[in-house]
Amino acid sequence: MKNIVLAIVAILVLGVGSIGLMYVNYSNREVSLRNLATAQEDSNKAIFDAVWKTISQKAQITDKYKEGFKEVYTGIMAGRYAGKNQVIMNWIKEANPNFDSGLYKSLMDTVEGQRERFVQVQLKLRDIKREHDNLRTTFPGSFFVGGRSELKVTIVTSDKTDNVFKSAQENNVSVF
Repeated sequence: MKNIVLAIVAILVLGVGSIGLMYVNYSNREVSLRNLATAQEDSNKAIFDAVWKTISQKAQITDKYKEGFKEVYTGIMAGRYAGKNQVIMNWIKEANPNFDSGLYKSLMDTVEGQRERFVQVQLKLRDIKREHDNLRTTFPGSFFVGGRSELKVTIVTSDKTDNVFKSAQENNVSVF
């Protein structure tokens, strides 16, 4: 009889201990995901700021180059052909400065690359939320942390995107 009582007590202690350890494990995982989401949102803000500044400053440099080229080219043409005959024929024979469109390609590549970078961190944040939702809503996690609040994350989009998803239609695909 004594052995049976000891076995029952041991089973109860192990069962309660196991449940306690599972609670600690699921609780820690839920808190960890919540903290990870907060940290990811802070990272997203920093990345968005860097993306915006990089694109903006690169566009300013491109504009400055365009204006500088225009000024130099206009000056060269005005000085070179002032009061001369057969201007068109001279223009064909002489070497003229060439406008380098490479800055515009570089700007376009930067915009595309930086946007893709930001999309990736947004997707990572969304994945953290998905994992947190799964932890809270599937068994056995729901048994331990199901009563905890849903994780709120901010996914940055645009008015256009919001309107498209509200109407379920996107008909205007013009880039200009």
